Amino acid sequence: MYEPILDALRRGAAAEALSAARAAVAANPQDATAHRLLATAHRMDGDRDAALAAVDAALALTPDDASLHVERAGLLLGGRQLDDAQAALAQAVGLDPNQFPAYVIQGQLALARGDLAEADRVAKLAGRIAPEHPQVAAIEGMVTLRRGDADRALAILSHAAQQAPDDATVRNALGFAYIAKGHFAFAEQTFRKQLETQPEAAALRGLVVDLVRRQGRYAEAADEAATLLEGNPSPGMQRIVGELELQAGRTERALPALKAAFAAMPRDRRTLEALLEAWRRTNDAEDARTTLDAALAAHPLEDALWRARLVAEPFAGEGALAVVERWMEAQPDSIPALQARATIHDAAGETERADEIAYEIVALQPGHSQAELRIIDVLLRTQPDAAVARVRDLIERSQDPEARRMLKQLLGRCLDVAGDFAAAAASWAEVHADVADQRLPLPPLTAAIGELPPLQPLPENAPGVLLLWGPPGSLVERIGITFDLPGSQLRTDRYSMRPPADPLQRYGTAQELLDGRLDGQFLVNQWRAALPAREVHDGQIFDWLVTWDNALLHALRPHLPEAMLLLAVRDPRDMLLSWLAFGSPQRFAFESPTVAARWLAAALVQIADLHEHDWFPHRLLKLDDLVDDPAAMAAAVGAALDTTAPAPATLGPVQFAPGHWRTYAAPLAEAFALLTPVAVRLGYPEN
Repeated sequence: MYEPILDALRRGAAAEALSAARAAVAANPQDATAHRLLATAHRMDGDRDAALAAVDAALALTPDDASLHVERAGLLLGGRQLDDAQAALAQAVGLDPNQFPAYVIQGQLALARGDLAEADRVAKLAGRIAPEHPQVAAIEGMVTLRRGDADRALAILSHAAQQAPDDATVRNALGFAYIAKGHFAFAEQTFRKQLETQPEAAALRGLVVDLVRRQGRYAEAADEAATLLEGNPSPGMQRIVGELELQAGRTERALPALKAAFAAMPRDRRTLEALLEAWRRTNDAEDARTTLDAALAAHPLEDALWRARLVAEPFAGEGALAVVERWMEAQPDSIPALQARATIHDAAGETERADEIAYEIVALQPGHSQAELRIIDVLLRTQPDAAVARVRDLIERSQDPEARRMLKQLLGRCLDVAGDFAAAAASWAEVHADVADQRLPLPPLTAAIGELPPLQPLPENAPGVLLLWGPPGSLVERIGITFDLPGSQLRTDRYSMRPPADPLQRYGTAQELLDGRLDGQFLVNQWRAALPAREVHDGQIFDWLVTWDNALLHALRPHLPEAMLLLAVRDPRDMLLSWLAFGSPQRFAFESPTVAARWLAAALVQIADLHEHDWFPHRLLKLDDLVDDPAAMAAAVGAALDTTAPAPATLGPVQFAPGHWRTYAAPLAEAFALLTPVAVRLGYPEN
C-alpha cells in the first residue's frame, strides 16, 4: 500500500506523493507509517508546518519511535526552533542510545550555540557508534578549528572529505578550515561545490563573493554580488555591491548602488564613506551637495552628514563656512560643529577666535580632551602657572587611570615651562613608576664579551643588511620615520603586536652566545628563516632592533659580515630627560630615574666600546641638532648610509633643545652623575 507513495517520492513528484499519502492516511488513520510518509511528502512540497503536524500524528501513535523524534527535530531545526529540537533529540537518545543521527544533530546544535565542550562530548558518543563516520569527523574538525588549531582541523576534515566527498556537512566544515588557514582559493572551490546542490542559498553565495574579493578579484566579486542583488535588493546588499564596484575601479557602476543604499540608510557610516569616495573619484561635488542636502533636510541632527557635506566644499572657503553656519543653526550646541568652525578660523589665521571656541566647547562638555589641550597650550604661551593649575584640576577630576597618567605626563611638561624643574622631574618619575608593572623589564646587558671571533670578509653579491638601534631617549624612532616610506626595506615589526620569532627578539640571547648555549651560525640562520614571514624575500632588510648587546658580535662577525650597524645617540643626559618626559618606543619599565640612568649608562658604554675599537662595520649618528629638523635628519642619515631619502613632513612633537638637561642638574643629579663618564667618552662636555 506504500509503493505508490514511495515511487512518487523517488521521482520527486510532490503532488502525487501527497495525494497517495493522504489516501493512505484516510484509509487507515491508525497507521503511523502512513502519517510518516505524509510528512515526507509535505516536506518535499515545502510545507514544513504540515510536515511537522504529520510527524506529531505519527508520534501520537508510536511515541517510543526514536527515529521519529529525530525526524521531528530536523523539522524543528528547519524552523529555527532550536530549544524544541534539542528536546526532541534528547528524547530520541533516551529511547535509543544508539540513535546515531540524534547525536550528530546534537553536536551540530552545540556548535551553533558555541558550546564546544558539549559538541566534543556528543561527537565522542557518536564516534562509539560509528567511529569512522565523516559527520563525526565534521564535528570534531569544527571543534578543533574553533579551539584555534587550524592545522589539525584541516587534516581531520580533509580526510573526512576524501571518505565522503559529497557530504554537505563535511564540505561546509572543510571550507571554513581553508578560510582559517588563509587558503581562500580552496575555500572558494569548496563552497562553489556546495552551491551546486544549494543554488538558492543566498548566504552561501555571499560567502563565495567575499572569498573572491579576498583574492583580489574585485570585478568578478562585484558581478557575482549583482546576482544576489536581483533576489535581495536590500540597502545592505546595494552597499556591498557598490563597495565591490569601487574596489574594482568601476566607480560609475558603484554610484547608483551606493546612492540607493544611502537613500534607504542615510545614517549608515559605511555607506556614507563609500559614497564620499565615489564622489571624490568622479569629482562630482555638485551631485554630492544635492544628495547630502536632501538627506540633511530629513536628518538635520546627524553630525556625520554635516561632516560629509563639508567635504563637498573647498577647504575652509566661503562655502564651507556657510555649511558650518547652517549646521550650527540646526544644532547650536553641537561640538563637532564648533570644532569645524575652529578649523576654519585656524585656516584663516584667526587663531584667537579658534582659541575662544575651545572654551565654548569645554563649557558644553567639561574635560573635552582636544579642547582642553588647546586651552592648556594657550595658557603655556601666556600663563604657565595657570596651565599647571588647570592640568592639576583635570587630574583631580579624571576617573580613568590611563587618562590620569597622560595628564601627569602633560603636567610635567607644563611644570617645565613654568620653571619648576624639580616638580616636573617628580611628575614624570611618578608616571613611569606607576606603569612599571605593565611594561617590559630592562633588557639584561652582558658585562664582558670575551675574545671576539675574526670579522669575515664581505661575501660577494650579498644582500644589503642594515641593523638600526638607539637607546631610549636617543630619538632613533625619527630615523625610522625618515625611512618609513612605501617600498622601503625598513621593518618596524619588532615593535608591533606580532614581532618576529627570532633570537634577536629574545632577552638572554647575548648571554647564551657567551655561554655557548647558542651557536652564532644558528642565530643568523634563524634570523634569515624568519625573513619571508616579514615579507622580505630577497634578503635585503633594514631591521630596527629592540635592544643591542656587543655579545651579538660573536654571531655577526663570522656569520653576517655584510651587515651594517647604524647607532643613534644624543647627549646621554638629554636622552634620559627625553625618556622621562616623552617615553620611548621600547616601553621599558623602570622604578626611578636612577635605575633608568644606570641601565642607559651600561648600554652606552657598549656603544662607546664598539665605536672606539671598531669591532663591526657601523655608523654612529649623533642626533642632537637634528631631531626637530626633517630636512637635516634626512640629509644626515642619507650621508651616513651613502644614500638619499626624502624629508618627511614632520618628525613628531617638538623635543627639548639640546642641553636642556642642565636645567635639571639639581633634581636629577644622582642620575646624571651615572651618565657623565660615558657622555664624555662619546664626545659631550662634562658639564
